[in-house]
Amino acid sequence: MSTLFVCITCRREADPPADVRPGARLYAALKAEAGDLDVQPVECLSNCTRSCTAAVAAPGKWSYVVGHLDPDQNVSDMVHFARLHRASADGLTVWRDRPAHVRKNTIARVPPMTMKEPSI
Repeated sequence: MSTLFVCITCRREADPPADVRPGARLYAALKAEAGDLDVQPVECLSNCTRSCTAAVAAPGKWSYVVGHLDPDQNVSDMVHFARLHRASADGLTVWRDRPAHVRKNTIARVPPMTMKEPSI
């Protein structure tokens, strides 16, 4: 089961501090559209210069961190990507199958906690 973690504290420099943060809006939109996916809020993914940010992770699978997410434009991209991740045995999704925004704005790909040593 893949989990979609969404930074709810994300905001851009131009966003007024009193407004609902875009990260909180992104979380609400993802939660509403995700249906069968596990969507969890987190307070910071330390990607403030490229907010809004979400991560997709699952035990024993590679994890991905994706930035520059717009709560009004990229919700379906992240839901689609999270479903691709869930369907993959190791979390490694086919690059060309990922939504364009995800391909262009992946910040990091993190190996699973336990992993076979690569052959050199």
